[in-house]
Amino acid sequence: MLERHFHTVRTEAPGLEEPAGTRERLRDAFPRGATRRMSQLGMLLGSVLGDCGPTGEDTIVYASAYAETRALEAYLASFPTPSPTLFQTSIHPSAVQQVCVARQLPVRAFFPHAGGAQLVAHALRTAMLAPSHRTLLCGGEERGTWLLERGHASAETFAFAVALSRERAGAVGTLSLEATGDEDGELALPRFFSALHQRRPLAQRAAPGLTVTLKWH
Repeated sequence: MLERHFHTVRTEAPGLEEPAGTRERLRDAFPRGATRRMSQLGMLLGSVLGDCGPTGEDTIVYASAYAETRALEAYLASFPTPSPTLFQTSIHPSAVQQVCVARQLPVRAFFPHAGGAQLVAHALRTAMLAPSHRTLLCGGEERGTWLLERGHASAETFAFAVALSRERAGAVGTLSLEATGDEDGELALPRFFSALHQRRPLAQRAAPGLTVTLKWH
């Protein structure tokens, strides 16, 4: 069994807030002018990661099924003269990269994960096998517009960050990943986020032969 404890967990659940509203609300959390070209997910991740106090010695593991949906929608709409800026913003790891660039933050290692039903299990396994003293597990989604109507985007906007380590003393919770046979299983990112946001325990088979357990102390 793989097990890590966390002392810090931060979440953002802005509901139907538009990117402009997020920018206005969070602009003071970034260097002056930095949010002008940031995506909504980039700003939200910047907020939750900032509360974890990231350092150059941390490993960052990022999980998102759709990532910068709104930037991708805008990029596709910019054809036949595609925008290089929107293309750069729409790539999958963009949200974390935006945060690191805006704050000039070095990172020891960065592992972005995409996927669907088993995304959480894969990201957790990466986070728990990282050799660094502390690993920041983060993730999130942007609520899509026309891509959502076509089933290719998240139905909600959210972001989270959890600082994982082996130190149990003073921890507010524990995450574990345990081998439990060959049965199939799935744990989508919104359900995992909901457990973190609402501070609820969780025990669920999250991939073939793997069960994720979230306990609060």
